[in-house]
Amino acid sequence: MSDVQREVSELERKSATAARLFDIRRIIGGLFTVYGIIVTIAGITASDADLDKAVGVNVNLWTGLGMLALGIFFLVWLKLRPTAPPPPPPASEDDRQPQR
Repeated sequence: MSDVQREVSELERKSATAARLFDIRRIIGGLFTVYGIIVTIAGITASDADLDKAVGVNVNLWTGLGMLALGIFFLVWLKLRPTAPPPPPPASEDDRQPQR
């Protein structure tokens, strides 16, 4: 394998890793999970005055649990259906000829 082919295959491997790392499901799932935990904690520690403002409904708790569920859904979806690696580029005429 020539140096150019090695560099190309290394670049393709790094590109596939970067595509998996920056998958939008990972970003959305992570943010919703973190924010869901924060809002759920705010809902658990809500005072009676906060509950009276919302007519007895603990909005922070329910919103936090919903955000947490959505974030976990995205992360599970990412785990069950990972991003497929990109297909290899078609071989050119120069690649098919043996090296001399």
